[in-house]
Amino acid sequence: MKRFIQITLTLLVTLTTLRAQESPKEEDFYKIITPPIPEGIILEVGGLTTMPNGSLALSTRRGEVWIVDNPTSRTPYFRKFATGLHEILGLAYKEGALYCAQRGELTKLVDKNGDGKADVYETVYAWPLSGHYHEYSFGPKLAPDGSFFVSGNVAFGDEEWWRGESRVPGRGWIFHITNDGKYEPWATGVRSPAGISMLNGELFYTDNQGDWMGTGGIFQVKKGGFMGHPAGLKWAGLPNSPVKLTEKQFFAERDNRQEKDAKGAAIKPENTRNEEPQFLYQLKQKYDMVQLPAVWLPYGVHGVSTSELILDNTNGNFGPFTGQVFVGDQGQSNIMRIVLEKVKGEYQGASIGFRSGFQSGVLRMAFDKDGSMFVGETNRGWGSAGDANQGLQRLVWNGKMPFEMYTVKAQPDGFEIEFTMPVDRKSAENLDSYKVSSYIYKHYPVYGSPQINLEDVKITGVKVSDDNKKVRIVLDKMKQYYVHKIQLEGVRAASNSWSLVHPDAYYTLNNIPDGEKLKVSELKTTRSGAASTGTASTSGNAAADKEHVSPDGKGKPVAAVAGKTPTWAEVKPILEKNTCLACHTIDKKVVGPSYQDVAKRKYSNEKIVELIYAPKPENWPDYATPMPPMPQVSKADAAKIASWINSLAK
Repeated sequence: MKRFIQITLTLLVTLTTLRAQESPKEEDFYKIITPPIPEGIILEVGGLTTMPNGSLALSTRRGEVWIVDNPTSRTPYFRKFATGLHEILGLAYKEGALYCAQRGELTKLVDKNGDGKADVYETVYAWPLSGHYHEYSFGPKLAPDGSFFVSGNVAFGDEEWWRGESRVPGRGWIFHITNDGKYEPWATGVRSPAGISMLNGELFYTDNQGDWMGTGGIFQVKKGGFMGHPAGLKWAGLPNSPVKLTEKQFFAERDNRQEKDAKGAAIKPENTRNEEPQFLYQLKQKYDMVQLPAVWLPYGVHGVSTSELILDNTNGNFGPFTGQVFVGDQGQSNIMRIVLEKVKGEYQGASIGFRSGFQSGVLRMAFDKDGSMFVGETNRGWGSAGDANQGLQRLVWNGKMPFEMYTVKAQPDGFEIEFTMPVDRKSAENLDSYKVSSYIYKHYPVYGSPQINLEDVKITGVKVSDDNKKVRIVLDKMKQYYVHKIQLEGVRAASNSWSLVHPDAYYTLNNIPDGEKLKVSELKTTRSGAASTGTASTSGNAAADKEHVSPDGKGKPVAAVAGKTPTWAEVKPILEKNTCLACHTIDKKVVGPSYQDVAKRKYSNEKIVELIYAPKPENWPDYATPMPPMPQVSKADAAKIASWINSLAK
């Protein structure tokens, strides 16, 4: 009898494990379809819009505009509408005409004789260019009154090739083209604003990690606003500028780190560990025109090159997320879901994974009338995951309900999470099902920032709603302006024991809402004793791990653990968990070098571990996208990765 009970318990544990392992993934709900594209057409998509008749209009970086009729059919028809334009990185439809942002002008394209081709190319407004290769122009985006917004990328220095510059007006700015064709500067502080977007009549944009940008971010854009990058302040003193912050005021608060070596050559600024950091919110506390991002996107986790925003207006035809926002990433060829809310008059919210696996960099998105999403892709000069350099794909929901966090909302004492389906109450009331940590990014002229001041946040209790659709997570403390990583590895669905498709949310807490806090008597505080799989402070010493330095405080990485070299089957889940496979493969160059190429460098295991936490992009000058610091990788996992990489050289 005793043996029978043991066998039964073993079977139950095995079945439970199998059920958890069999939880469906994102591809089980959203299918990527590649439509047939006629031979010889190169779709380095820069702009994408759905027309009133259901046709799809797309522009390319090669200066062409194509119309795709019957775009969701098995035999879509491609016809060239316009050609000879200059790197079109945006497209809009208005009153029977297409409008595109060329590098140096907003152009109206009209088919007057009805033959399906544009025969009028009309300059609406032309802006100045210095001729620098990096002066991309993005847009246009249609405002509620029919006018347009365009954003201008910065140039970069000659000797200081890492430093963003605004050589002519409009670079590092978002500007407005009125209905009568006049130019109006709107806001500045942008670096690489590839994702200018209009959401419910409000202007937003996305920026990319770089100098003065710790990571990718999503910002609401208000007239006169400043988003953090100082290049455009060069023109803030012009008579028609709405921005009242000056270069002098900015650099009185921030060191530009323009230093030279003994030979008089400029020194590229690098991250300095254990320095006294400065943050963007500190600048806002002094100058109210400073705008904080609504959402910071964790670099290397939710992308490396943030692209366009798009609002789900499909009324449920694309899944359960109507009214929410999706954001693409050009470098990791994926799409994230963004949950926004307004707290004390400012937007904030969470970034949650959604769909990866596209064939090239996701730059533009547009919904078809059937509710599917078209995805325009390109990677020339920018680098991206995937096996193609460009293309057009379609993302289709299969009608099945995924188990996801539907919303994440800030509360006075923590967060409330609503799910797409009821949760298993026992798992949801177990504090060991959750893990919360917080961190912030530096504001300085270095290319990107590590996650700093990283620490675990104590969970004091949870409360599950009567319908099992919501969970209140009550925290010991919340940090205003910090990103809060919320991990729900242990929460299961009530009906099928599924784990969440995406168990992590990254919430940017610009404001802590007012309101009533939950009483201790309302909370469940039970723990199963099972350790959560998520990690925040991996050294076990939060103070030492603020920038992933070792507990001795000297910044030396912990040596790779000696032992048996892990197999591919053992290391693959580690690489997947830490998003390494979005940029690296075993034997092929994608965003970053292949693991075989890394192995050829003959770094020691210890050196590879060090480079995971403090990458040196200068070691790989042929790659456009620098690797970010990866503080989320535990030291044990980093040691396994290093050992496995070096095994490839044998």
